[in-house]
Amino acid sequence: MEAEWIKYLLLGVLTFGFLFEKFLNHLNIRRPVPNVPQTLKQYISQSKLNESKDYHTSNYKFGLFTGTITFIITFAFINFGFFGWMDQALRPIVTNPILLSLVYFAIIFIGSDLLSLPFDYYHTFVIEEKFGFNKTTPKTFFSDKLKGYILSIIIGGGLLAVLLWLIHQIGKDFWWQFWIISAVFMLFVNLFYTAWILPIFNKLTPLEEGELKSKIVQYAKSVNFPLDSIFVIDGSKRSSKANAFFSGFGKRKKVVLYDTLIDQHTPDELVAVLAHEVGHYKKKHIISSILISILHIGLMLFILAQFIFSENMSIALGGDQLAVHLNIIGFTMLLSPISLILGIGMNLISRKNEFEADAYAKETFAGLPLAEALKTLSVNSLSNINPHPWYVFVNYSHPPLLERLEKLEK
Repeated sequence: MEAEWIKYLLLGVLTFGFLFEKFLNHLNIRRPVPNVPQTLKQYISQSKLNESKDYHTSNYKFGLFTGTITFIITFAFINFGFFGWMDQALRPIVTNPILLSLVYFAIIFIGSDLLSLPFDYYHTFVIEEKFGFNKTTPKTFFSDKLKGYILSIIIGGGLLAVLLWLIHQIGKDFWWQFWIISAVFMLFVNLFYTAWILPIFNKLTPLEEGELKSKIVQYAKSVNFPLDSIFVIDGSKRSSKANAFFSGFGKRKKVVLYDTLIDQHTPDELVAVLAHEVGHYKKKHIISSILISILHIGLMLFILAQFIFSENMSIALGGDQLAVHLNIIGFTMLLSPISLILGIGMNLISRKNEFEADAYAKETFAGLPLAEALKTLSVNSLSNINPHPWYVFVNYSHPPLLERLEKLEK
C-alpha cells in the first residue's frame, strides 16, 4: 500500500476509534437514573443513586475533554508528520539504531506523561476528592509517579531493548522468540508481583489472628485451596475503594485483602469474596486467562512482524526512511480495531467466568454473603447499576451488579 493511503488509513482508524468510544460513553451516560431496586432498598437510597449518576457524569465530561485533546494531538502528529520529524531530528544525534528507537520512545513516553500529569492530578484531587474517594496526598501522588517512571525504565525499557535487538538481529522471525520471552515474563510477574513489585507502592502486613483469619483458613481447608499466607494492604492511603486478590501458582498462594475491604464488610462477606476468587482458581480461569493473554501477544507480534520493515509505513508517519520505531507506532494504531474485537471476545469470556466463580462461592460457602458484599462494594464505589447494554457488551469484564444478584439470590 502506498504511503499516502496508509496515512489516510491511520487517520481513519484513529477517528473511528475515538468516535466509537465516545458514542458508547454517550449512550451509557444518557441512561436514566432508575428507581431503587427492591434488592438494594436496605443498601442505597434514591439520593445515593443520584450521587452515583453525578459521579459518572463528572467522569464522562472529564474523559470527553481529555480524550478530545489526545485525539487532536495524535491526529495532528500523523497528519503533519510530526512523528517522522522527530525521527529525522534525532538521527544526526543518535546513530545506533537500537539506541535511536529507545531515545525516541523515551521522548514519546515522557511527553505524553507530562501532558497527562495535570489531568491525572485533577481527576485525583478534584473529582475523586469531591465524591469522597481520594485518600492520596500530593506526596504519595508524585512518589507513585516517580516509582512508576523507574519501573518503566527498568522493566519496560528492558523488554523494549530486547525486542528491538531481536528485530535488528533476526529480522521478521523475531516475533516467536520475543513471544517466548513475553510468556516467561508474564509467568514471572504472576509469581513475584506480590513479593517484589507491590511492596514498592504499598505496605503489606500479615492478617492478625482472629475471627476473620480463622474463617478464611477454615474455608480454604474445606475446599482444599493451597493457602500460603494472608496479607492486608494499606489501600486506604490512596482511596476508600476496596478490593481483594490472590497471586502465585501451585502451593504458594498469597491472599491480599485491602484494609478498606476489611473495614466495610463482615467476616462472612469477606470469606464469600475469597470464595469467589477461589472459584476462579478451581475453575481454571486464571490459567485459561493467562493462556489467552499469551496467545493474544503471539498474534500481535506475528502481525507486527508483517509491518515492521515497511518503508511506506515510516513515510506515512512523516519519516524519510525506514524506522522501526515509527512502524511500531503505526502498527499499534492500525491494530486498534482488531484489539477492540479481541477485547470484546475476552470480556465475554471474563463475564462468563465471573458468573461461574459466583456460583462456586454459592455452592461451597453461601450466596447471600457474597450478594451482600457486592451490594456494599457497589454502593461504596458509586458504581452504575443501570449501564447501557452495548456499553456492557464492549467494555465490561464483570457482569452488571443486578445480573449477578439475580443469580446469587435465587
